[in-house]
Amino acid sequence: MEGFLLLAFIFLIAGVVAVPVASRLRLGSVLGYLIAGIAISPLLAALQVDVISLQHFAEFGVVMMLFLVGLELEPRMLWAMKAKLLGLGGLQVGLTALAVMGVAVVLGQAWSIALAIGLIFALSSTAIVLQTLNEKGLMKSDGGQGSFQVLLFQDIAVIPMLALIPLLAMPELMGLADSAGGAGSGHEAVVQAGATSSHDAGAAPETTSSHDTGPGFVESLPGWQRGLVTIAAIAAVVLGGSLLTRPVFRFIAMAKLRELFTATALMMVIGIALLMSLVGLSPALGTFLAGVVLANSEYRHELESDIDPFKGLLLGLFFMTVGAGIDFALLFDNLAGILALTLGLIALKAGVLLALSFMFRIGGADRWLFALGLAQAGEFGFVLLGFSVTNQVIPAPLADLLLLVVALSMLLTPALFIAYERLILPRHAGRAEPDDAIDDEAPIIVAGHGRFGGIVNRMLLAGGHKTVVLDVSSAQLEMLRAFDIKVFFGDASRPDLLHAAGIHAARMLVVAIDDAEQAVELVRHVSQTHPEVYIVARALNREHVYQLYAAGARDIIRDTFDSAVRAGRSALQALGTHPYDAERQAQGFVRNDRRSLQLLAELYDPDIPAHENAAYVDRAKGLMAEQEAAMRGGSSAFGTRIDRGWSPPTERDVQEEAKGADKAVS
Repeated sequence: MEGFLLLAFIFLIAGVVAVPVASRLRLGSVLGYLIAGIAISPLLAALQVDVISLQHFAEFGVVMMLFLVGLELEPRMLWAMKAKLLGLGGLQVGLTALAVMGVAVVLGQAWSIALAIGLIFALSSTAIVLQTLNEKGLMKSDGGQGSFQVLLFQDIAVIPMLALIPLLAMPELMGLADSAGGAGSGHEAVVQAGATSSHDAGAAPETTSSHDTGPGFVESLPGWQRGLVTIAAIAAVVLGGSLLTRPVFRFIAMAKLRELFTATALMMVIGIALLMSLVGLSPALGTFLAGVVLANSEYRHELESDIDPFKGLLLGLFFMTVGAGIDFALLFDNLAGILALTLGLIALKAGVLLALSFMFRIGGADRWLFALGLAQAGEFGFVLLGFSVTNQVIPAPLADLLLLVVALSMLLTPALFIAYERLILPRHAGRAEPDDAIDDEAPIIVAGHGRFGGIVNRMLLAGGHKTVVLDVSSAQLEMLRAFDIKVFFGDASRPDLLHAAGIHAARMLVVAIDDAEQAVELVRHVSQTHPEVYIVARALNREHVYQLYAAGARDIIRDTFDSAVRAGRSALQALGTHPYDAERQAQGFVRNDRRSLQLLAELYDPDIPAHENAAYVDRAKGLMAEQEAAMRGGSSAFGTRIDRGWSPPTERDVQEEAKGADKAVS
C-alpha cells in the first residue's frame, strides 16, 4: 500500500509542478508532462518501477479521449467527411509506409523488416496531437480537422496491420541485428550498436496494453467465424448505445447519486474496450464508435463531464511514462544515429503530409499545422513494435532503438507546435497575397461566419445591405457558396487581407471570430488605422468585453447575454412574477448591466487579474449591491398592476380569437 501511495504521490507532484511552469512559458501541458517524466525517471529507476506496465495502463486515457471525440460528432457529420477520412487518411498511411520502407531497404534492412517499420512509423500520436489541438483551440481549423481525420483512419488501420505483421515473420532474424549486407553507414552502425544492448536478443518486450488488439479468444476460430464475431461485436456496440443507454441511465437516476452516473459511464467505456479487445479490434475504435452513436443522446453532456477528469489524468500519466521510459544509456551510446533517424522520420512524414495538403486543398498556415502536427510516430508504435518482436518480425535490439525513435519524436512534437506558432503563423500573417483573390468590395465586412456571424450576415443581407464575409474554414465557405453567399477564405486578423477586402472604404466591421485574442488584435488594428470604421464586436465573456473596450470597440455584444436574460425572465415568470414585472426587471437588469460594464471597463487593467485590482473589486461590489436593490424594489412596485398588454389571455379570449380565425379562413 505504501509503495502505491508513494508512486502516486511522485507522479502527481511531478505533474503539479511541471505543467503550470510549462504552460506559463507557453510550452503546452504535453511538453510539461514529458519533462516531468524525464525528471523523475532516475527516481523511478531507483525504486525499480515497471514504467512500461504503467504506460500500458495509462494508454487507456487515449481510449477515453476518442470516446469523448466521438460524442462531439453526429453520425451524419462522420458520413459527410468519409471522402477525406478514406482519401486523406488512406494516402497518408500508404505513402508514408512505402517511403519509410524504401529508406529502410536502402539502409540495408530486409524487405519484411522494412515493411513492418514503415507500417509502424506511418502512425502518429493521437494522444499528443488531439490534446494539443484542443488545448490551443485549433481543432476546428482546416489543419485541425484534417489531422483528426488522418488520426481516426490510423486507429482503424491498426487492425489490418496487426493481421499483416505476423505474416512477415522470419524466425531466423531473432538472433541477428543486421540481416542484410552493406557496412559503413552511420545508420547501420546504429543497428549494430543495438546488438550490444542490455536487452537479450531473444526476449520480447511486453505487449499487454489497453490498445493491444492482439490475439483474443477469436484466434481459435476459422476466418469466417471471426468475421461474424467482429460484425456482431460492432453491432452490439451500436445497438447497445442506441437502445440501452436511456433505460440504464433512467434506472441509475432513480438513486439520485452522482457517483453512480460516474461509475456507469466508466463501466460503459471499460466494457466496450474489453469487448473490442476480446474480438481482436482496437478498443479506441470501439469507444469512438460508441461516442458517435451517443452523440445525439440527452445524456451526452453527463457522460462527457463524468469521463473527462479520468481522461485528463490518464493522459497526463501516459505522457509522463513516455518521458520516464526513455533509455538514456542506449540513447547516449547511439545519440547521433538515433537523432538522425528521428529527424529524418519527422522530415519524411512532414514532406508526405505537405504533398497531401496540396491535393486536398489545405492551405495557408493550416498546411503547416497539418504537416508538423502529424510528423511524429505514435503511441501505437510501442504496441506494434512489441507485437513485431513477439511474432519474430523485427529483432529485439533493433526494436529497442526504434522505440527510442518513437519516444524521441513524440517528445519533439510540442516543439514542432511551438515552431508553428512562432515561426509559421507570423510569416503567413504578413504575407502579401490573400488566400482567396477578393474580387469584390462592400461597405460591410463580416469577419467570421459561424453561428454568431452567420446570423448577423443573414440579417444584413435581408435588410438589403451588401457584405464581404471572411472565414478561415474552407469547408464552411464551400457550404455557404452553394447558397450563393459571397464569402472569401482568409484570416481577417491579417492587415493585407483586410485591405484586399476593402477596409479602407468600409463603413462597418463585424468581428465575430471565435479566437478571443485574434478578435482583440483585429479591433485594435482597425480602430487605430481606420478610426472611421464602425466596429460591432462579439465578446465571448465579460472579461473579453473589457479587452475589446480597451482595444477601441464601443459596440460590444456578448454572444449569450440576450438569451440568458430571456431565460432569467422566463424563470421569474415561472416562479409567479407577473409578466409585466418580469419584463420590467429584465429591461432594468440590462440597463444596469450595460452601465456597470462601461464603468468597470474604465477601471479594468489587462496586466492585473480582476480579483487583485482593488479599485475594480470595490466598484464591482457597489454596482452589484445597487443592482440587487433596484431589482428587489422593482419586483414589488407593480405587483398588483393589471395591464392588458402583459396579462395572460383568458380562455374566453382564446375562444374568440379561434372564432375570428375561422371566419377569416372562410
